Amino acid sequence: MANRTGTYVAFDGLGETDPTKSDFKYYATIQAWSANRNIEFSLTNSHEKTYAVRDSSKRETLYARIQERLRASKNMLIIITEKTRYTGSVLSYEIEQAIDTYKIPLIIAYPGYSCILDVDSLSALWPKALAERINRAGTSAIHIAFAKECILDAITRFHVNGESLKGGKNYYSREAYVQWGLIK
Repeated sequence: MANRTGTYVAFDGLGETDPTKSDFKYYATIQAWSANRNIEFSLTNSHEKTYAVRDSSKRETLYARIQERLRASKNMLIIITEKTRYTGSVLSYEIEQAIDTYKIPLIIAYPGYSCILDVDSLSALWPKALAERINRAGTSAIHIAFAKECILDAITRFHVNGESLKGGKNYYSREAYVQWGLIK
């Protein structure tokens, strides 16, 4: 197995070539946090460890690159929004591979939420691949608000060599969100 040091960031590109019209904007936010020296946020991005893949690449090439990146990943950060498709996106393949093949802990972040305290209330947002695996033995996941503090804490704690997550419906306590200043 490759040296698993990266965080694989996944989201639904929504079939858009314009990144401002897709969930790519949240990925760009994470990249900006990581690049800003005035913000305490560091991400070893699995996507930067391999050759770039264009949207015009053949599906076999795309899937091979995804597998290469997942092999080098210690966890997967999935960004889920109300626009995330139930089926038909590469995100479904990425989730299937992360859970079924590479046994990678998932960190599922939801933009637009200040805290996540009821995982089941978000189930309508999940793509089919996640919905089918969330209660399955071997799935390790934590559901978090899309906030710098939550993401940084989760990616540093929950990974293949880090703290274990029992099951697919973990979340931070209300107290944690209060401590981060996200809720009162």
